[in-house]
Amino acid sequence: MDRQTAKEKGDDQVVIGFGLLGCGRIAKRHADILSSGSIPGARLAAVYDCDPDVAARFSSTYAVPAASSSAALAMMNDVDAVSILTPSGLHAEHTIEVARTGKHIVVEKPMALRLEDAEAMIKACDQADVKLFVVKQNRFNLPIIKAREALREGRLGRLVLGTVRVRWCRPQSYYDQAPWRGTWRLDGGVLSNQASHHIDMLEWFMGDVESVHARATTALVNIEAEDTAVATLRFRNGALGVIEATTATRPRDIEGSISIIGETGVIEIGGFAMNEIKHWHFADARPSDHEVTENFSVNPPNIYGFGHQAYYEHVVDCLNGRGAALVDGLEGRKSLELITALYESIETGMPVNVRFAPKLSRLGASK
Repeated sequence: MDRQTAKEKGDDQVVIGFGLLGCGRIAKRHADILSSGSIPGARLAAVYDCDPDVAARFSSTYAVPAASSSAALAMMNDVDAVSILTPSGLHAEHTIEVARTGKHIVVEKPMALRLEDAEAMIKACDQADVKLFVVKQNRFNLPIIKAREALREGRLGRLVLGTVRVRWCRPQSYYDQAPWRGTWRLDGGVLSNQASHHIDMLEWFMGDVESVHARATTALVNIEAEDTAVATLRFRNGALGVIEATTATRPRDIEGSISIIGETGVIEIGGFAMNEIKHWHFADARPSDHEVTENFSVNPPNIYGFGHQAYYEHVVDCLNGRGAALVDGLEGRKSLELITALYESIETGMPVNVRFAPKLSRLGASK
């Protein structure tokens, strides 16, 4: 980056100035964290939204300047990295634009809606020699960290079955707040939006997916894409998987969970944001196991959980040369490939191999 100073007094860590591109629903979460001072190496530097009134409100609330355009935001001297929080279908356009300015990029999930867009984003960042971070904040949840530890230690043995369940509430009023929500071109449905974190988590624990078979319906709202979907998966290691995802739960969110069953153990992480260890049982029982459910569960304030804080700490560490990105462009593309296969299966009504060229998937298409 051009600006290498901006150091806190008495601390030689470079403080990264983040600009927010897009000031919608998720932007408040990012802005609250970056402006709170809770991450010594990060600060909120500027904002931009295509709606000047929205940008002005953010500018006033967080006492930072509002840029006149997305290009102007990326060119600001105080901005070292740009967090792209625009509708999913615009992520590729904005990522490529920002990469050309030489600024690092944090992009919300999913990184794109089409595989070719994801590949163009990766290429643009590689050519500009900038880092691309895809937000998967649930990988930093305390229960998830503990479960990954058990997986690495082999306590689950051979994996048998992995299941994710997303039972959230998104009424018509949610979709009516922004015309892009629920559209194929800019958003997609519950699989590409709300459940994308859980789908990523399932693949992260269970390994590469060989094939999927999915069904979907639009049950309770008036949108182009689906509000309810189910799918079965076969993993390359022979294990099976199940995805159940809906935003048609009424009247409120009740669950966002993952369960992993292996030949020598079972883990279930529930709550409404994969935040509570429900089951933690292993053939090689340890004295400390009975404390895990209490010590590694959290009570988050909302479905976003606490992961964004840890995620930005991770990004700052990476930009200061203290580690590699847990979810870079290639890793973000991996979960998008799985989501695209789910949509292809929905359209064909048939099982689909994950390594494929999409033909009928409507995700990211204009019509």
